[in-house]
Amino acid sequence: MNKPLTKPEFQESLQRLAPRYWAHHPFHKRLHDGGCTPPEVRLWVANRWYYQRNLSQKNAAIVANCPLPEVRRIWVERIGFQDGPTDTEGGLHDWLVLSEAVGLHQAEVLDERHVLPGVRFAVDAYVDFCRRKPWIESVAAALTEMFSPDHMSDRVSAWRRHYDWIKPDGLAYFERRIPAARADSTVTMQVVLDHCETRDQQDAAVRALSFKCDVLWAMLDAIDYRGQSCG
Repeated sequence: MNKPLTKPEFQESLQRLAPRYWAHHPFHKRLHDGGCTPPEVRLWVANRWYYQRNLSQKNAAIVANCPLPEVRRIWVERIGFQDGPTDTEGGLHDWLVLSEAVGLHQAEVLDERHVLPGVRFAVDAYVDFCRRKPWIESVAAALTEMFSPDHMSDRVSAWRRHYDWIKPDGLAYFERRIPAARADSTVTMQVVLDHCETRDQQDAAVRALSFKCDVLWAMLDAIDYRGQSCG
């Protein structure tokens, strides 16, 4: 049996997956460099909606599988952040505002007519992973959020610079999510470090984060392929 890594070693092994994050995908680079057409931006927003819509179900699966009240208490807050206390508040509402800001109608986002098969398959696989796997692996998969705050900050700046046709109020989702993601990533990392005590658990956590990176990358593969025909 392999000896468990120290917490700093384990954290480093998780952080080494940063190059696998979807920020490095060619489509995302083009999106941030101002190289996407309005139809491509709208395609990304409409497909990312499917990911956003499923986040609360993914988080609910983690809560349902976790036997620890102290973890459930902090994790359930993510559902409230995304769903909001009403239909006119929260992450989902902010994403619909973004959708309108890029020129989409809410109806075409909500009925998911633009969601690509590859995106649907990837997101469904992630939700299924969180329903079936040990809760700590599903928590580890969420550690992609440690890569996201700086990327989202760059996105807000890049969109303002390159896509002045996007209505400014559409950026509210990112502006609210950036500080929340920073706080969430700290909490998530601590939970993973505290509860992955054996080397097997640590290795499984790294695999879970790698899988999540694959999910996000696969989504962009599908969007990029379709975007080339609609751009």
